Amino acid sequence: MSKLRLGVFASGGGTNLQAIIGGCERGDIAADVAVAFSDKPEAGALDRARRHGIAAVHVPVPKTGTDGWLEADRQITAVLQEHEVGLVCLAGYMRKIGPALLEAFRGRIMNIHPALLPAFPGVHVQALQLEYGVKVAGCTVHFADEEFDRGPIIIQAAVPVREDDTAESLAARILEKEHIIYARAIQWFAQGRLRLEGRIVRIEGVTSAAIL
Repeated sequence: MSKLRLGVFASGGGTNLQAIIGGCERGDIAADVAVAFSDKPEAGALDRARRHGIAAVHVPVPKTGTDGWLEADRQITAVLQEHEVGLVCLAGYMRKIGPALLEAFRGRIMNIHPALLPAFPGVHVQALQLEYGVKVAGCTVHFADEEFDRGPIIIQAAVPVREDDTAESLAARILEKEHIIYARAIQWFAQGRLRLEGRIVRIEGVTSAAIL
């Protein structure tokens, strides 16, 4: 059987993309990154992809809900289909995905979020968690759907908050766990071990999908 082909989306430096590429190259993830996409032409993620011989694609994404946004959504979906992508991985992608992508890849889009969802959806959540005085932060991999940061949860990792934490220091420790759990979720998908029952993700052979 041919390997699962991944399409990875990122808006920034692409550290999660790099972790996914590394996992694929080491054989920890039974997949290949077929294409990397960014809404920003200068994104470091695109440079990372090029260094590994991976197709790097930039499509400008206008304001959400506009005709231009819908057209960009259709273009992105066509690129993924052209590259025969089987799983879309949102890895620090800061734009809302559109209806064409959701329909074409329903149940095949994952996202990584730097908080223990459903708490703290949205952006800049590391600082917000500190403002709320949480004692345990973390990260979540979930299936993406029409509701922003509300899709079915696959795996989570907890990160204790230290008294001297800043948003930057907490984000760095969360990021370490992101790299671990995203690779694990993708591998489970590649192995056909994920089963969605309503909002619940069942994982064959796994009794707990939490890293503490």
